[in-house]
Amino acid sequence: MQRRMLSKEDEAAVGADETEVRREDQDKINRFSRLHQREMLLEDELKTKAKDKEDLEEISNELELADEDDKIPYKIGDSFISLPLPEVQELLASSTGKIEEEVSAVEEKLGGIREEMRELKVSLYARFGRSINLET
Repeated sequence: MQRRMLSKEDEAAVGADETEVRREDQDKINRFSRLHQREMLLEDELKTKAKDKEDLEEISNELELADEDDKIPYKIGDSFISLPLPEVQELLASSTGKIEEEVSAVEEKLGGIREEMRELKVSLYARFGRSINLET
């Protein structure tokens, strides 16, 4: 994120153009801040889930090369259990499907948060103009 200092003219304009911060304005600013924090957390969660999905797909591709009669160690909780290949493939497919559902749920939440943030930005910029910085 790039920061810049205000020019003398901008600084004078901001000082002369001070807008009183009302309670409802402060509430909107606080709401925007909380939403921004939640957005960052959800983006991190999304990255983690995408990595997990990628790992599961990679494992599934590796298992296609395995022999049908082999017992494959599959992690359940903290322990590994040797299971037949078809059963492991089913478990991997269901895990991948579950992660895809979780990813779409997180993306939906993220879309709602971003929409609300956009509305708050419009409202706050309309009230305060250049006196407020909501760029994330």
